[in-house]
Amino acid sequence: MNYREALEYVEELKRYGMVMGLETMRELCARLGNPQDHLKYVHIAGTNGKGSVLAYVSTILHTAGYRVGRYISPAVTDYRERFQVDGRMITQSALCSHLERVKNAAEAMAAEGLAHPTAFEVETAVAFLWFLDRQCDIVVLETGMGGALDATNVIADTLVAVFASISMDHMAVLGDSPEKIAAVKAGIIKNKCYVVSAKQSPEVMRTLRQAASSRRAKFFTADASRARNVWYGATKQRFSYDKYKDIEIAMLGQFQTENAVLALEVITALGRLGYPVAEDKLRQGFAQTRWPGRFDVIGKNPLFIADGAHNEDASLKLAQSLRFYFPDRRMIYIMGMLRDKEYDKVIHNTCDLAEHIITVTPPVADRALHAYELAQAVKPYHDSVTVADSVQEAVEIAYLLAGQDKDCVIVAFGSLSYLGELMYVVEHRDTIRRDSHGRSKEN
Repeated sequence: MNYREALEYVEELKRYGMVMGLETMRELCARLGNPQDHLKYVHIAGTNGKGSVLAYVSTILHTAGYRVGRYISPAVTDYRERFQVDGRMITQSALCSHLERVKNAAEAMAAEGLAHPTAFEVETAVAFLWFLDRQCDIVVLETGMGGALDATNVIADTLVAVFASISMDHMAVLGDSPEKIAAVKAGIIKNKCYVVSAKQSPEVMRTLRQAASSRRAKFFTADASRARNVWYGATKQRFSYDKYKDIEIAMLGQFQTENAVLALEVITALGRLGYPVAEDKLRQGFAQTRWPGRFDVIGKNPLFIADGAHNEDASLKLAQSLRFYFPDRRMIYIMGMLRDKEYDKVIHNTCDLAEHIITVTPPVADRALHAYELAQAVKPYHDSVTVADSVQEAVEIAYLLAGQDKDCVIVAFGSLSYLGELMYVVEHRDTIRRDSHGRSKEN
């Protein structure tokens, strides 16, 4: 199997859809020698902020000298982003080798009349094999959806179960209230592990605490309201928390203080469990953490921001940050959404800040909300909207509307699935434009 064949195989697996449950995953892992049982984990669930918390925790641990695996979904710029050790993506050859082994096991299961593993189950198994092969000290694992029946929850040795902000998302699968969703996500809590949660609504906190108590797990709350001397800047931010003074982070957005405080409490919990991190390494790790597509400045003059806000809670946080950082400045939006998200609420929460909104169709064939449909949903809230035929066209329209106004801000948000292409287009815009006019070719 070469890399092209590997990507084609993963694409073929999408026909098996999304299946919640651990029976198939357990069988698949058993046929691979249960690689997940030889690793230790920080397991992160939540609706928003999982990726940022994972980035902070894994970067800090790597800076402190631990070999750290991290497993994320979805990828933004490269499929191999899903599988990283010490911040480096899996090599193409390693991906092909492990994927072929998992493929053989999956096909044997199907031949015996068992359910064929889904794409996410296959990818998760590949991650376990690679992390074991690389002899990771700790794996920082992000749930795909939910918790209890998520494929990642086949693990047994969880050091810390982490809960980022929990709100309404995937209601058809997880439940129609924050408490029901929290109960599903609480399934990642293992007996006698440590639990660290961001401060949630009273109902969610009660649900998480009850689940921790029933499994004799120690519960800790990361309360961002206890952060002091919080300073927000255009390129970096600072805050103090407990004994730590003036911790500097490079990730922007008012909500990042909450994510950083949660990560700090996770690192503290790991220290209690025998994984200490010196303060200078903690500070270095925070300052070095980056995470693409999360209030990410991808262009300047005019400022161009990409953010994966795709549900109600994330859109509220995005709007709050835009109001805070860019008061009274012109804003041009590019929006791309999936049809199974609450896109109407996302529009409602953000549209009043935009001078003009450009809609695009994300590259997710079975779930994408077409740009025209999204534009029709926008029109009751905003009378200035344009449908773009491609991400490249949307970027060009946005720059055209911004004109020579250096104070204008272009904000692309919604599904992470189109942000990778958008970031590439913005970075290589001049080359792509020359190519389109036939004057030069990009190598």
